[in-house]
Amino acid sequence: MPVTYVNIDAEQAGQRIDNFLFRHCKNVPKSHIYRILRSGEVRVNKGRIKAPYRLQAGDIIRLPPIAINATKVERVPKGVLKELGETILFEDDSLIIINKPSGIAVHGGSGLNFGVIEAMRQLYPEQRYLELVHRLDKETSGCLMIAKKPARLRKLHQQLREHQIDKRYYALLKGRWHPRLGKIDQPLLRYLLPSGERRVKVSNEGKEARSYFSLKKAYKHSCLVSVRLETGRTHQIRVHAAWCGHPIVGDDKYGHAPFNQQLKAQGLGRLCLHAYRLTIPDYDADGKPLVVDAPLPPDLQLLEKNNPGL
Repeated sequence: MPVTYVNIDAEQAGQRIDNFLFRHCKNVPKSHIYRILRSGEVRVNKGRIKAPYRLQAGDIIRLPPIAINATKVERVPKGVLKELGETILFEDDSLIIINKPSGIAVHGGSGLNFGVIEAMRQLYPEQRYLELVHRLDKETSGCLMIAKKPARLRKLHQQLREHQIDKRYYALLKGRWHPRLGKIDQPLLRYLLPSGERRVKVSNEGKEARSYFSLKKAYKHSCLVSVRLETGRTHQIRVHAAWCGHPIVGDDKYGHAPFNQQLKAQGLGRLCLHAYRLTIPDYDADGKPLVVDAPLPPDLQLLEKNNPGL
């Protein structure tokens, strides 16, 4: 394969160079893509760039000869595609919002063959552009935005940075919630365990993080709360909940293991965190907001029942 050049048009603009290369260079391992980016073999407008670089209309990408791995890329299982296809809550010409199931990562990597974005690209083979707007933890369910146009992605990212998008979550917490804990304003710091696993903790050295909790329903040993995020830090709700002594049920990183085991034996074996509503201001040409609700998945609907284990 010789050196090739790719001209970027307006529809392709706005996406990261690494994401563009993942799709353009099919069957090429991600590790190889990152290697040729680091080495400078991929150039944009004759200059070296890094993986986070966002393409602009008119950019010219120089691609080196790439030895393509002939091994067939593992496709997303049909069952997963069918499941995700049935979770679409909203769609127009620039945005898709799905009710992401628990247990599916938003993207592949780190030992995962696929994630939501890979599956959606397989579901929409004619769609030239599909990018995640934000992320949810693998075990978290609920509203997830996927942009179909670069302009929509840039607008939503701006609104997220300016805390304009209202994101609401339901969380089942251990213990009885006290009203004085409504606002949690504690900075969060990311760190790595000796194993290399990523974790987050409350620390004055961290970045500002604010979560607003409100009680929805009290059970005997737990409580259902609604959470509004003002910031969007990694594991923010999980760490804030654990910090105030009410970890999320089913949380295997920051939770209470004995209580989790007790409820798992009764069929509640997942992280009980669900993104149930998104409100996007000034969404259409008339400035009207877009409000999308994600119903609770079947495995969390048992919260509506009289379950003595809770």
